[in-house]
Amino acid sequence: MKRRVLIMILLTSLLFGCTAKTKDTIDDNYRVFYQIFVGSFSDSNNDGIGDLRGIINRFDYLNDGNANSTSSLGVQGIWLSPIFLPNSYHKYDTIDYYQIDPQFGTKDDLIELIELCHQRNVKIILDLVINHTSSEHDWFRNFVATHQANNTYNIYYDFYTYVTKDTKVNGRVYNAIPSTDHFYECNFSNVMPELNFDNELVKDEILKIAKYYLDLGIDGFRFDAAKYIYFRDNTASVEFWNWFMGKLREIKPDIYVVGEVWSNDIETLQYIEELNCFNFQTSQTEGAIAIAAKGGNCNVFTAYVDSYLDKIKNLNPDAMYIPFISNHDMDRSAGYLMMANKFSHMAANLYILCSGSPFIYYGEEIGMKGTRGGANTDANRRLAMLWGDNDTVKDPVGTTYDSQKQTNGTVASHLKDKDSLFHYYRKLIDLRNKYPQIARGDYDKINFVGTFVGGFIITYNGETTYLIHNTGTQEKVIDLSQYPELQISEICDYIGQSKAILEGTNLTIGPQTSVILQ
Repeated sequence: MKRRVLIMILLTSLLFGCTAKTKDTIDDNYRVFYQIFVGSFSDSNNDGIGDLRGIINRFDYLNDGNANSTSSLGVQGIWLSPIFLPNSYHKYDTIDYYQIDPQFGTKDDLIELIELCHQRNVKIILDLVINHTSSEHDWFRNFVATHQANNTYNIYYDFYTYVTKDTKVNGRVYNAIPSTDHFYECNFSNVMPELNFDNELVKDEILKIAKYYLDLGIDGFRFDAAKYIYFRDNTASVEFWNWFMGKLREIKPDIYVVGEVWSNDIETLQYIEELNCFNFQTSQTEGAIAIAAKGGNCNVFTAYVDSYLDKIKNLNPDAMYIPFISNHDMDRSAGYLMMANKFSHMAANLYILCSGSPFIYYGEEIGMKGTRGGANTDANRRLAMLWGDNDTVKDPVGTTYDSQKQTNGTVASHLKDKDSLFHYYRKLIDLRNKYPQIARGDYDKINFVGTFVGGFIITYNGETTYLIHNTGTQEKVIDLSQYPELQISEICDYIGQSKAILEGTNLTIGPQTSVILQ
């Protein structure tokens, strides 16, 4: 399949004579995913709330099926925030796992979206929240009723974790069950009671839910709060995930899953044997990606990634690095990766041109802003997508963010500007697809001593590729004769704020620029 030609100008990449290991399709799980907060993405029925039909209507923007398109981002996977009937705008408190929130549409809408995804070789995963439910879920209503009736033989009596006054555990949060001397566990909120995974009936019900959506055609799940299945008990939580993932792979061997274990690597690595996990160490304001992208030492970033990849591959050869820079629980990256300095572009290089399966947060590709601010509300991080046309989607309930702070344009303005951040992301995804070894190869860091330039030696199918980043703000010249382990003969592509030139053994890389070599 032909790929888009990468134009040799500033902010784009340069094509030389290298032979790329092109593939006609992305046929495995090494994909670029796009996270959609459904209620804020696109509104199809003028009620101000994003919905599944809105995603269908906007699907050409995500992936129009045309490899030569200049108006489609070209992502190969989408992650939908919770779509089940909830008691909140964010929907992380499920009332009924089998009912699509009517504000979002119907089961038929979901099936149509699944079919559209698969027609264009895009995987679709759902946000599955199983640590807790809504306090309005029928399971919990029955749980409360059986406790009030002291009916210990009822199957719902042990559906949620509960204690007595004398058996409370320090560090956990509980709320009283009315008219009893029992308390249910609710570490996130008193309207989010926590399920009891020591109960085999609970495990069976959760497995049935997952199977139901896999049978509909869903490709996998993002698992919310994965480390809290057993609060502050990683051993028990890991045991659950090992069981659950074993069951899910019996249903769908190529299932795509990623877990939210928001913690340091010491804790996250405990889950890797069965569950790919987001990498939080490289995300957010002080993450390794942002620090390097803002003119920092790229060797710190490459050393970390190299070490992390070694650790996860030692635990599970099939494990993937899942990088991202922000999500729905974080301040948006455009607020600290200044667009004027093109730091957002360099950050995109570092996490799109990398091993594994990166995730883009909706609107990140157009520099959308959003921060909790003094109001301390996550709604400010989940603002309405800035389409720049007649879309009627509105900001979620509780938003306090001043719309005048959105200074980086809209989808419409980005599509018109060939040098926009959107087109930069589009070209990066093309470049990643053109060289599948970037996602799938084995990585070893290159440490360019005395410089902020950093890189990787990537081996794949017996061949070697080099990926080098100059995250600094000055042009750098690397004397490759000082690195005899690097058998570099030619530049394949570059992308960034400048250019790259190979003259003899001297490799010149402009500021904030990445280069692929063989």
